Amino acid sequence: MQRAFAYCLLSALSLLPLSAYAANTLDAELYDGEQELYEAAQEEGLIVSFDTGPTWANWQSQFNRFTERYPGVQIVFNDLGSGATVVALEQARNRPQADTAYYYASSAINAHEKELLSPFTPINFDSIPDVFKADAGEWFTIHSLNVAFIVNTQLVDEVPQSWEDLLDEQYRNSIVYLDPRSTGQGQVLTLAANYAMGGDLDNLTPGIDYLAELSRNGNVARVVGTTPYAQFVRGEIPIWIGYENDGLKASITDGMGDNAAVVIPEEASVAAPYAISLVKNGPNPNAGRLWLNYVMSDEGQRTFAEGFVRPVNGDIELPDTLVDAPQIRPLDVQKASSISADLSHQWTQHVLNQ
Repeated sequence: MQRAFAYCLLSALSLLPLSAYAANTLDAELYDGEQELYEAAQEEGLIVSFDTGPTWANWQSQFNRFTERYPGVQIVFNDLGSGATVVALEQARNRPQADTAYYYASSAINAHEKELLSPFTPINFDSIPDVFKADAGEWFTIHSLNVAFIVNTQLVDEVPQSWEDLLDEQYRNSIVYLDPRSTGQGQVLTLAANYAMGGDLDNLTPGIDYLAELSRNGNVARVVGTTPYAQFVRGEIPIWIGYENDGLKASITDGMGDNAAVVIPEEASVAAPYAISLVKNGPNPNAGRLWLNYVMSDEGQRTFAEGFVRPVNGDIELPDTLVDAPQIRPLDVQKASSISADLSHQWTQHVLNQ
């Protein structure tokens, strides 16, 4: 991944002399000052966007539409995972590589506490609920995701409907999920399992015990550090505990149809906010601001909805596939942030090292 990212970065840098001389003009502005910001961004010519993997949350469509609207501004990206993104930002504190960072909101709060972020209030900032943003805009939520079971029905005879179902021996060596030590999704699914087993944010034991039992039963095939979407679509994963948007994308967009079932587990699920930030002292601050404004524009928010994730702007029309379920619980991201390290420690001690 690092070699690929470096190659993309070098390739983009090789285009800078051409883009720097371009004098592109917008036909019409999405917001006051867009043209001026675009001109400043063209002088920089590049955005380095951390943790926006193209198969995740419809980022590829965001990239495509952004670069179509703003010729002369290149985007390079990586797919580190939320926790790893904060580590990377901290390691490069004195010479940042990233202009923007995207992550599970708990990791955004962690990055803010480490003073790695710059304040920036994008367009439509007022549409974001107060609990889903920092007051000065060091981080702000752009969409939320729901925990779901994503099931390949060609590999699984009986589609599980509940967390309890996953313990059944018929699912031996069938389940994949993301590592809660390094990814936001891993943390959120652990909290969803914890709610399902009767825990809460003050008591993580039920969820940790459940995941430990799932492993002891031999039902967990592996825990991974980055999204296994491509492996699921290729038919390599029977059951992925992930987010509903990926299952819907696999079914509707990538041709799996009824071979991909998306189940919101009966006992409980969690709706998790995902945030983005302008990185402090990033190399291309104007391009970074242009990018953040775009993802918060109506066009950017609709692009998220088209990718089956729930935009933070509640005025954006949702597709029929995103149906509310009463067992989905909104996540108190401030509280979740405060227990993130403890969750990682407990999972390592009781699940990984059992």
